[in-house]
Amino acid sequence: MKHNTFNKITAVLMAVVMLATGCLLSACGGDKNYAANNTEFVIGMSGPLTGGAAIYGVAVKNSAQMAVDEINAAGGLNGVMFKLVATDDMHDATKVATNYANLYENGMQVSLGTVTTKPGLEWKNLSVDDNVFFLTPSASGDAIPANANGFQMCFADGNQGKVAADYINQNFAGKTIGVFYKSDDPYSAGIYQQFKANLSSSVTTVEAVFTDANTTDFSTQIDTLKDCEFIFMPIYYQPASIFMLQAKDKVAANAVYYGCDGLDGIASAEGFDINSIPQEVSMLSHFDSNATTGAAKEYIDKYVAKYGADTLNQFGASAYDCVYAIYNAMKAAYEADNSSISVTMSASELCEVLKAQFNGSFSYSGVTGQNISWDSTGYVQKTAIRYVVKPAASNEN
Repeated sequence: MKHNTFNKITAVLMAVVMLATGCLLSACGGDKNYAANNTEFVIGMSGPLTGGAAIYGVAVKNSAQMAVDEINAAGGLNGVMFKLVATDDMHDATKVATNYANLYENGMQVSLGTVTTKPGLEWKNLSVDDNVFFLTPSASGDAIPANANGFQMCFADGNQGKVAADYINQNFAGKTIGVFYKSDDPYSAGIYQQFKANLSSSVTTVEAVFTDANTTDFSTQIDTLKDCEFIFMPIYYQPASIFMLQAKDKVAANAVYYGCDGLDGIASAEGFDINSIPQEVSMLSHFDSNATTGAAKEYIDKYVAKYGADTLNQFGASAYDCVYAIYNAMKAAYEADNSSISVTMSASELCEVLKAQFNGSFSYSGVTGQNISWDSTGYVQKTAIRYVVKPAASNEN
């Protein structure tokens, strides 16, 4: 009798556990449509709105909002407006889970993901579980779009590393160059690894490394690189500006500093006068903040008029394109089948619609490129350019 009673109790407990598990895996959890009461299409994002990387996050928020305002002023999508909700992660991956949950549970249907790579890796893992579509303007890690719901408007680190290596192979064959990178940063290390993998064996590198343990005194690294006439810097602008200030009288005045998209914003960095640096500063980019014609010029004029020039950079330009690309993809889907888009559709439902567009024949032309498209991995396909942020002192008028 006791044995039978024990079996019955065990069976009941197992049923409760199975019911709870089923609840978590079905409508009680991730399948719930938190957008069921939306009256606007909600775009969510997480980025550094305060802290050392705020110049990037503020630029993304401002530019995305500018695009939303323009779209809404033009009537939205079939009369339905868009709403941007931006949250602050301070470039700290540990803050992303809270930001993501708040956005998702408050009706986020589509996203710009995060601004930087470390938080972006966390966002990717969270968003795949809920099948939330994101198109990040600037989280450039190769692994960011590794799941079917993630896409990049920026170049992936591997692409940046490869293009940088191609440029050096063509212009510095048989020569020695310097490399200054941050080994414990996924952004910097990711570009460096692909750069090395694609660099010609005829090019010799002198490498100097730093980590979070020291980001203020680069005397050792400068001593290592002081004789290099070309220094590749796949890092963010804050440590780059410190290096340049400390090295300006030690590295040859005719040397060239060459970075990737993380160098964007260096010309307006607080407390840093780029014109005091005698060396040339150049970078690989998909946006020229000094453009005088075309879509880039139109964007620059609008941004500066609205927000000033202090946060004008390619992160913002890319975010502006992200919002318009999402809108145009939704518009294309709606025009093909107006039942495919609804303001109350769940994030997962909208994700399927957008994936069909981005994995199909959809392309977009905007501020950061013409005929932009995406491959099956979520990586963007567009032309990269090298432009000079500041010429060498000897070339200045």
